Formats: sequence, structure tokens, C-alpha cells
Amino acid sequence: MASPTSSSGAEVPPVLPSIPLSREPARSLEEQSIGSLVREASEQVSTLVRAEVELARAEMTAEVKKGLQGSVFFIVALTILLFSLFFAFFALGELLALWLNRAASFAIVFGIMLVVAGLFGLLGYLRVRRIRKPERTISSLKESVEVLSHRGRGEPRGTAPHELNGRPASSAR
Repeated sequence: MASPTSSSGAEVPPVLPSIPLSREPARSLEEQSIGSLVREASEQVSTLVRAEVELARAEMTAEVKKGLQGSVFFIVALTILLFSLFFAFFALGELLALWLNRAASFAIVFGIMLVVAGLFGLLGYLRVRRIRKPERTISSLKESVEVLSHRGRGEPRGTAPHELNGRPASSAR
């Protein structure tokens, strides 16, 4: 088992048992009992489920970090808008009123603040837009479901588990 932190202080994910990428050598049926087959199958399913959960967690953690980074820009935009409305509007409006009509100076200040808030809102939108669904996890889960649905049923490879005699299971009943 890996230690929770490395020497640099960064977190290291726990080591999970690996899923074999090739078939294990087949043993004769005389060598294996039903209990050992069930135990082996449950161990493999357990390992598969743990690996799927770990993959999903890793992908979702990365996507949540992107979302949090994007939301920081939204928070900055909102903070600037709220706090600036009182102080900056009046200070800058009064300063511009020295050279312009007072109403025109306050309209210019309002426009500047909208542009700044819009800029931070756009930066937040661009950051959040990069969030993607966990493609590898979805693909891996679909493959796992397909493998587990065909395992031990003795169905031909092209027959879907929900079909019976070429008809959907609901109409075959």
C-alpha cells in the first residue's frame, strides 16, 4: 500500500490491485470447485468495481477543480460589482463631474463597472465551459456491464441479453 503522502508532501493515490489485461491460464474444471470459482469471480468483480470507483473519483476530482477555478472568476466579478457600486461610482462620478455634466459622468462610471464585471464573468464562463464529462469512466463502465452481462450465460456473442429468440424479452413472455 502506498503512503498517503510522498516525500514532497503531495498526495499519492492508494495502490489498487490491478485488473489483468490478458486472460489467466485456464485450469481444468476438475482442479476447481464451485466455491473457489465463486470466490475468484467475486474477487475479480470486487477489484473491477474498486478500480472503476477510483477512476471515477480521479476524473471527477479533476473536473471539480476546473469548476472551482471557474467559479472563482464569477465570485471575483460579483464582489467587484457589489463593492464597487457604492464607492467607485460616487468617487469616479464626482471626479468626472469636474469636467463633464454630472449625469454623464455617472453614466460613464456605470459603463466602466459593467465592462469590468462582464470581463470577469466571461473569464469564469470560459473556464467552466472546459469542464467535460468523465469519458474514460463512462466507456469503462459500459465495457464492464457488457462483459458482466454476457459472462456465464452461454448466449451467442451477437445476441443481446434482453432478446429472446430474436424478439425483445418483453414481447416473448
